[in-house]
Amino acid sequence: MIPSEILQSVILTAKKAGAFIKNERKNFTSDKIEIKGLNDLVSYVDKTSEELIVNDLYKVFPEAGFLVEENTRSEKKEYNWIVDPLDGTTNFIHGINCYAVSIALENKGEIILGVVYEICNDECFYAYKGGGAFLNGKPINVSENKHLKDCLIATGFPIHNFDNINPYLKTLESLMKTTHGIRRIGAAAADLCFLACGRVDAFFEYNLNPWDVAAGALIVKEAGGKISDFKKGNNWLYGKEIIASNKLNYGVFSGLIEDFFI
Repeated sequence: MIPSEILQSVILTAKKAGAFIKNERKNFTSDKIEIKGLNDLVSYVDKTSEELIVNDLYKVFPEAGFLVEENTRSEKKEYNWIVDPLDGTTNFIHGINCYAVSIALENKGEIILGVVYEICNDECFYAYKGGGAFLNGKPINVSENKHLKDCLIATGFPIHNFDNINPYLKTLESLMKTTHGIRRIGAAAADLCFLACGRVDAFFEYNLNPWDVAAGALIVKEAGGKISDFKKGNNWLYGKEIIASNKLNYGVFSGLIEDFFI
């Protein structure tokens, strides 16, 4: 299977799901919210979007399995679609403009295709292994800021499992004092894509799932960035923690994270 040959079909699927989500937001009300866990929200919009995506991707590449957030389909194969049908559900529910559809294709632990459609701004980020990264058809690259004092940092606040809250807060304190600032956008897939196109210079978060980061991480890599876990290793897809940055600031940024968390 050649990722470039199915990329346009995946983009169309992401945009189709995005159009559904955008339309449903117009009449969405709080009585449609379901609770999966502490601060973990979902609605029929997530579930219906996922069903739409799964059905379309099965037609595109029926040999692939699925790892999807709402578990509408679950099967592991040599190739696997990793899908977040609505990354930024809390933003969506509260009417805050940043939420996205995230679709990645994995082969033996390696992400080979990624599409993130940020719905509110109609921005489609995409990449396949070895093909570069793009935003709405135009090539993108990470920033060239080397020093933290010149960097804007993105992160995600923990919403459950607060075991690491103290090192996290100490990291934030340090970054507040040494960077242009910190942004909590509310959708990890968008955070990674904003890094890929140079809007932010570094990103870190923990308590993440594969569908939160799979597509965005490939887009960062293809845009010239670097991805790792907090130990500077490669267990970022399933290890529930991620560091992403341009290659020039990775050493100092990852070192700071390691100092507080490891």
